[in-house]
Amino acid sequence: MEVNGKRIIISRTDSIGDVMLTLPICAWIKRNFSDTHLIFLGKGYTRDIVTAYELVDEFIDWNDFLTDRSTSADRFKALNADIILHVFPSKSIARLAKKAGISERIGTSHRLFHLSTCNHRVNFTRRGSDLHESQLNHELLRPLGLKSIPSLQEITDTTKYFRRPQVGLPEDLERLNDITILHPRSQGSAKEWPIKKYVELAEKLVEAGKNVLFTGTENEGAQFREQLPVHEQINDTTGQLSLQQLMILISKADNLVACSTGPLHIAGYYGVNTIGLFSPKRPIHPGRWKALGDGVQIVVKDENCPKCAAGKECSCIEEISVDSVWSKLKK
Repeated sequence: MEVNGKRIIISRTDSIGDVMLTLPICAWIKRNFSDTHLIFLGKGYTRDIVTAYELVDEFIDWNDFLTDRSTSADRFKALNADIILHVFPSKSIARLAKKAGISERIGTSHRLFHLSTCNHRVNFTRRGSDLHESQLNHELLRPLGLKSIPSLQEITDTTKYFRRPQVGLPEDLERLNDITILHPRSQGSAKEWPIKKYVELAEKLVEAGKNVLFTGTENEGAQFREQLPVHEQINDTTGQLSLQQLMILISKADNLVACSTGPLHIAGYYGVNTIGLFSPKRPIHPGRWKALGDGVQIVVKDENCPKCAAGKECSCIEEISVDSVWSKLKK
């Protein structure tokens, strides 16, 4: 397949964390085929993440194609794409790409609708694999000439292309230093550590003279803000920041503590001391979903948890001690 000089769509229309673990394939493509134009097709709320990655040439919001389906094929065709990588399988996008006449359409062989919509079907399994999600995404590059999956360190090195947005912070946050960010919720995407333990950790940080910022959406903040101690060094920023402002704030922090959610991945990319709280259960274990970054540390209660090993419902993440997280903090 001829790749240089081609316009390539990378389709990943799901969450921030998933998108960030997909961005490194852009580095592989640009390293091997510098004369390509990379178009990232995603959900609008991930735009600021994608456009911060300097190797992406163009971002397209999938929601724009949903507003008027009668013209979506024509608008898709107008992208003049030669190749599409269906990283996140979507029947509607796969059908649209074929209808638009994209000549090289790459997807996993494990989706029945790809039998009729993709002419390159890569045979690999995500659920039972020992590979990290970012490595699994590279499997779809095999039709472009990929011979072997990069090491996790090689992929981690590509986080250097992630830039800080040029926006300001509210004045009260701009002047803060010695910041630890605690992001207690995940919008239901992961097992979560109890808020009372985040509060206990915050109190220990305050005693050490540090500033603590709780982050999250307005809805997430409504779930826990009444439990936060009233203290001048504990700040509730939930619902107050744009995504770009959150990115800047994370890049300024000494530490970030969260479960498997978008801000964890942002912190990893920016080289922050990133502490991820995980369950060892497959397929949500850290070996598959930990953040990329040289400053990333993982905490689980028991790597050999018998319930998790048996695939049973388990809340062992809630048993992670505050002291075990405290020991990982940059103080």
